[in-house]
Amino acid sequence: MNYKNLILKKILSVVGARPNFMKMAPVHKDLKKYKKVIHKIVHTGQHYDKKMSDIFFNELELPKPNIYLGVGSGSHAEQTAQIMIELEKVMLKEKPDLVLVYGDVNSTIAAGLVCSKIMNGDGNCIPLAHIESGLRSNDRTMPEEINRILTDNIAEFLFVTERSGYENLISSGFKRENIYFCGNTMIDSLKGFLLKADKSRILKNLCISEKKYALITLHRPSNVDDKDNLGKIIKIFKNINKINPNTDIVFPVHPRTLKMIDKFKLRKKIDTVKNLILTGPLGYLDFLMLMKNAKYVLTDSGGIQEETTYLKIPCLTLRENTERPITISEGTNVLCGLDEKKIFKTIKEIESGKFKKSTIPKFWDGKSAERIVKILLSKI
Repeated sequence: MNYKNLILKKILSVVGARPNFMKMAPVHKDLKKYKKVIHKIVHTGQHYDKKMSDIFFNELELPKPNIYLGVGSGSHAEQTAQIMIELEKVMLKEKPDLVLVYGDVNSTIAAGLVCSKIMNGDGNCIPLAHIESGLRSNDRTMPEEINRILTDNIAEFLFVTERSGYENLISSGFKRENIYFCGNTMIDSLKGFLLKADKSRILKNLCISEKKYALITLHRPSNVDDKDNLGKIIKIFKNINKINPNTDIVFPVHPRTLKMIDKFKLRKKIDTVKNLILTGPLGYLDFLMLMKNAKYVLTDSGGIQEETTYLKIPCLTLRENTERPITISEGTNVLCGLDEKKIFKTIKEIESGKFKKSTIPKFWDGKSAERIVKILLSKI
């Protein structure tokens, strides 16, 4: 496809889930500097709960989305298909010169597929830029892995967050001239809002102290949709107290996780965990405050692996693989799966001050969005 003569006047960003909002916010702010470019935000409604969506827009100082599709929940196929149906109408009406997508959620691949099917006046498809390109877990049982691979193969502009992303794309036959190593826009947001997060009262509200608690997040189907695995994780929580009985355990419960706890009748079991503090979903600033002051984090989230690396907070990832290997090789991440021995060995290292040293990866400096926007505006 030849986009060399494309005049960039209108850009659409398609987002649908909280990680998308954090990755898109600094890009939107940088694009606002260019008065001749219109940037519109399309929210698919993939995360439709106000606590999972609206509060993030407000706290990230983003305007109300220009277009809201209101797709809501459903199976992966239903959700992706519904986004495509509604998004096609938007693309035909708006006729964007470029579409930006972020990460690996269903909204990301849905937007890519729609762009690949609509031809513009020059006989080309709508050009797509994928921010957070090239990441690979090599686990195709994860829906996100399929979304990453397919979106990269549709995109014209591939913006990578870490060296492994570049290497994955090159080894898969992508052209070097389409790949740009610019860093991590999620870290742009984190760095930009650290001071604002310090005003959060979440520690006081939960009656907890800095570095005296572990922070937990869970949402992946392999962990929460499997009764045995979810039960094993609750047992791990219970045994954390045996290492240090003074450690509180703060667990903001994802709606999906809460649903499965009740479905598997595990509520009584989780109620036996000492020092466990359950909360509902939290806003960006409250969660950032919790994360930066935690003793350590247990999670199955990709983004939290990156954020804890930047914050230099030990991270125990309850997965067998990660698409973000730099968080292990340079950062604070330890891949534990549900191996209790490894989890408790790592916690003991943290408690004794013997946890591994870490560094902040290249280009995770708060200027990634600036690099991306400059490249886009200079190339097209």
